[in-house]
Amino acid sequence: MPVHDTIDPAALEGHLTETIRLLTWLRDLERDTGAVGRLGRVLADCLASGGRVLTCGNGGSMCDAMHFAEELSGRYRDDRRALAAQALSDPAHLTCVGNDYGFDRIFARAVEALGRPGDVLVTFTTSGKSRNLLAAADAARAGGLRVVGLLGRDGGPLDALCDDRIVVPGSRADHIQETHIAIAHLLVEQIEARLFPATR
Repeated sequence: MPVHDTIDPAALEGHLTETIRLLTWLRDLERDTGAVGRLGRVLADCLASGGRVLTCGNGGSMCDAMHFAEELSGRYRDDRRALAAQALSDPAHLTCVGNDYGFDRIFARAVEALGRPGDVLVTFTTSGKSRNLLAAADAARAGGLRVVGLLGRDGGPLDALCDDRIVVPGSRADHIQETHIAIAHLLVEQIEARLFPATR
């Protein structure tokens, strides 16, 4: 495979311009509506009351879901108590359920197994159309969980199943995922500020 030394500056500029546009949109959204702050309060209240945050997504969005959960259960910046967060990413569970019930049920079965009333399910998706996420949201609502969506494009059909959502107005998955991880970091900061003010 040949390797070309030339780099298309316009492609780099275009990518960075779109990244900046969406991060600017996020900053303006927070200034105008306080959307991230409200989601942070929802998640902090869940954790403070003994609930658990479950996260899920597909592909790169699964990676974002795992990243968010480990920032809560592990560590973000400061030392503090571990928080009850879990990504629905166990490969044994995913392959077992995928094999026995079909890929559409992989997250719903995990929600049924692990979710309890008062918990929060956070879904990461760039389209809002994935059937396994729609099934997970249905299972969460049936089980008394609150559903939070970090969505993209127009939110897709998942938007209607979410109690709270932020819909990133991007057209490409990579840019939406970049913005989702920025939101996830802001949410962790909000949660820590509410639950552990002495460490701030």
